[in-house]
Amino acid sequence: MPVKTGGLLLILLLVAVAVVCDGGGEFPARVLTLARAFPANKTVELDILKARDRVRHARILQGFTGGVVDFNVFGTSDPYYGGLYFTKVKLGTPPKEFNVQIDTGSDILWVTCSSCSDCPDTSGFGMPLNFFDAASSSTASMVSCSDRICSSNIKIADASCSDGDQCSYEFNYADNSGTSGHYMTDLLHFDTVIDPSMIANSSAFITFGCSTYQSGGLTKSDKAMDGIIGFGQHGLSVISQLFAQGITPKVFSHCLRGDGNGGGKLVLGEILAPTMVYSPLVPSQLHYNLELQSIAVGEQLLPIDTSAFGTSYNQGTIVDTGTTLSYLTAQAYDPFVDAITAAVSQFATPVVSNDEQCYLVTSRNSVDMIFPEVSLNFAGGASMILKPEKYLMQGDPIFLQEGGVPWCIGFQKASNGVTVLGDLVLKDKIFVYDLSRNRMGWTDYDCSAEVNVSIKSYNNEYVDGHLSASISLRFITLEVLLVHILLWSLIW
Repeated sequence: MPVKTGGLLLILLLVAVAVVCDGGGEFPARVLTLARAFPANKTVELDILKARDRVRHARILQGFTGGVVDFNVFGTSDPYYGGLYFTKVKLGTPPKEFNVQIDTGSDILWVTCSSCSDCPDTSGFGMPLNFFDAASSSTASMVSCSDRICSSNIKIADASCSDGDQCSYEFNYADNSGTSGHYMTDLLHFDTVIDPSMIANSSAFITFGCSTYQSGGLTKSDKAMDGIIGFGQHGLSVISQLFAQGITPKVFSHCLRGDGNGGGKLVLGEILAPTMVYSPLVPSQLHYNLELQSIAVGEQLLPIDTSAFGTSYNQGTIVDTGTTLSYLTAQAYDPFVDAITAAVSQFATPVVSNDEQCYLVTSRNSVDMIFPEVSLNFAGGASMILKPEKYLMQGDPIFLQEGGVPWCIGFQKASNGVTVLGDLVLKDKIFVYDLSRNRMGWTDYDCSAEVNVSIKSYNNEYVDGHLSASISLRFITLEVLLVHILLWSLIW
């Protein structure tokens, strides 16, 4: 808020984007003191103020030491309305925006290349599809076979040099879809929270995939996106590349909203919450593996052999935002369904719809009163409590004709030994992937609400988890802030 003092107007001015900070009084805002170039009673053209401020912002950014990157989240976990979450990234010079699915089960960021001839050109999400054209970006460069990414000392399984001097890649996903293309390097543009009183428009060079071929579900227009942003642990993931450059901490968080129109928050940094519980990540794994130890339905601990939850090359429990539903191994799925069926036998009739286990509910009681809570118990004493709406889905409406409301179990029986926790159970929770301390945290949360984010210096390593500053962000445009400044200057 601007205040008049000694002929100077003290304002909270942010870099390129303004933010109103609410620290709850615990952390005083850092205020930048700007000398006025014009008398307070004189009308000033907005463009003049903006031009003058851009010079100051450039000076401020020379001392930039990294911070927290914030992404907007769109989409929903509802399988009948797409069943995926996505964000927007800006690549190139000038920046071009791409809608990319958020996927913690894969590593790289890739977008569709303009040279892809068989890739979808329309999307069932009602948005235009964009294609990356290297010739249209003045900062784009091809990754050659001599680049360290393709060199023998750190060569990754999906990189090859079969196509001339281009470093090519090929990825295949668990749903039998796939993509191939070549690696590019270009600027990624993003907003960085530097401290509780400043957000900067920033950019950094990153390596990403330019897709020239897609297969399987990626070719279908109903769920077509511009690409996928992988948040895995590999060195080519966005989180790893930005951390290596000292821009972000080695931790990221998301909060995926389950109700309404979905959406949520994605932060390259640590979202804070007092009720967070943590469980160690299983080390040396390709995915984010947790050690699931037991499952309880209501007060009943299910009779599942602990070997069903062991971690090996083809077994374990992974967290994956790219999976819409969730999957249990056969050893766990059958006892799970049996326990649910027994618990609701007085209020619901078991039915099978499209090979899914469902229940026809004729009682007027709410679903929360009929179905029990489920507890997934992990190493370190951390439990993930699932209310009925976190493991149930609305069933086929044809059963409404029989006088009841169908509810189906959202967990599926895995065809292999891997338990996958997808958006079904991840929604309406904060999840923190703390890679510096090799752990994952979570807690229930209203993902439409503001979040507190830890702000620190991240030049080398994310050192500790103590709160050094927290912010609650509400974004407004720089133009709006400057208009307010002008109004105050006229009044004062």
